[in-house]
Order: sequence, then C-alpha cells, then structure tokens
Amino acid sequence: MALLNGHPADPDALRALALTNYGHFTTMRVDGRRVRGLSRHLERLVRDCRTVFGAELDPAAVRGYVSEAVGDRTGACVVRVTVLDPGLDIGRPAAADDPHVLVGVRPAAPLPLPPLRVATVRHQREVASVKHTGLFGSLYRRRGAQRAGFDDALFVGPDGLVSEGPTWNVGFVAADGGVVWPRADVLPGVTMGLLRDAHGHLVAPVAVGQLPSMRAAFATNTAIGVRAIGAVDEVRLDAAHPVLVTLRERYEAVRGERL
Repeated sequence: MALLNGHPADPDALRALALTNYGHFTTMRVDGRRVRGLSRHLERLVRDCRTVFGAELDPAAVRGYVSEAVGDRTGACVVRVTVLDPGLDIGRPAAADDPHVLVGVRPAAPLPLPPLRVATVRHQREVASVKHTGLFGSLYRRRGAQRAGFDDALFVGPDGLVSEGPTWNVGFVAADGGVVWPRADVLPGVTMGLLRDAHGHLVAPVAVGQLPSMRAAFATNTAIGVRAIGAVDEVRLDAAHPVLVTLRERYEAVRGERL
C-alpha cells in the first residue's frame, strides 16, 4: 500500500498527480534497511522541491516516511518517493506550494541484470536536471525502441552528442580502459555520483560517431546498479569487460546508510 505523508494514500488526494503529472521523485534500492547514497537522495528531493514547488521539504520527515513504508522488510526492495501537491489546479500551477510525500514499495530485481541492446534516438528531457514525473517523452522513445526490437533507447541531442537513457545514466569504457561519462545536460544520478567517487573517470562529450571506438558501455541507476550495454544500434560492445566487473564491485562495496 502506498503511503501519503505516512498514512494510507487517499485516491482523491492523488487525483492531481494523475491528471497533471506535475511533481518530482527519487527511487532508491533498500537492502537490509540500508540505502546507498541515502543522503544524496534526500538532498535531491529537497533541491527539486524548491525548483518544482518553491517550497522547503523536511528530509527527516521523508526519511521517516520511507522507514515506515519499508517496515520490517529485511530483504531488498525498491522505494519510490514522489513529491506532489494534492491541491494543484492545472490552471494555476504557480499556486502549488504544499508538497506532500507519496511512498511506494516494490520488490527489487536480482542483480546483475542481463545486458541491454539500445537504439539511439533524438531526444532531450525537459528540465533535465530535475527528476520530475513528466515521463511521457522518455517512455514514448523507450516504447519506440522496443517496438523496433531493442530493449531501450539512448538519447542523443541535436548536436549529435550522447546524453542519457530514459531512466538511467550512461557511461562508456574507452580503448585505454578509462571510464567516460558524457558531458551533456543530464540528470545528476545518485548511482552515477557514487561511481564517480569510487572510480577514476573522465567527463567529456561523446558523439555517436565515437561509439565504435568504445570497448564497453553501461547503464546506471539505483534499481539496476551497473548494467552492461551489449550493443548500441549495430555497434557491439563487450558486456563482460573487466572494467564493468570492477565498477560493480566498487559500487557494491559502498556501505548503505541506515533508514
């Protein structure tokens, strides 16, 4: 059951989110009541709440809501925390300044997941720095890629530079074994941030034309950890590259913060 401000969510209170899709969220994997990068998730929610609603969010309260929703689960689960204003009027979004916290819990998939085959598509998420609930454009491109026989989409800007996936950041392993993160207007992912802290890397523009020179690629978010990308369009990549193994090991070694 989803909880809204720590209480069972009233469907009427969720109407604004369903009808307007205006809000922001973060998703975190909980293992044994610990979350890698919990402080970063809370910081994101506070930062995005200022952007989306012009209001302050109490991170201690959010942490309490998440802890209550997880309950006595000791295994792995995925928690989504969505911030919305139930009183939002589509005609006056500027008046929406009363953030409520919706927490939902779902089972976590066992890791690592199988490699992805992705298709490059031209797309740029709106307000890319915010993890907002406006997912139509991203999911529409994911759907198109899947209908074309791929697993997912990889976004490319009008400048021909790679940016991110619909719900994940992307990184590459260059010919010299170095990790390269695309310099682009992307969501600052929590998992990406933890990996950058744990492993040497370069942030640089990555053009579509450079992909054949890359040795490996991977997708990252809290639910998938480090997931290999086996192919981008017709470019084959090494899904078992040793650097990917090292990245997974270093990410798994990050100690989670207790709820």
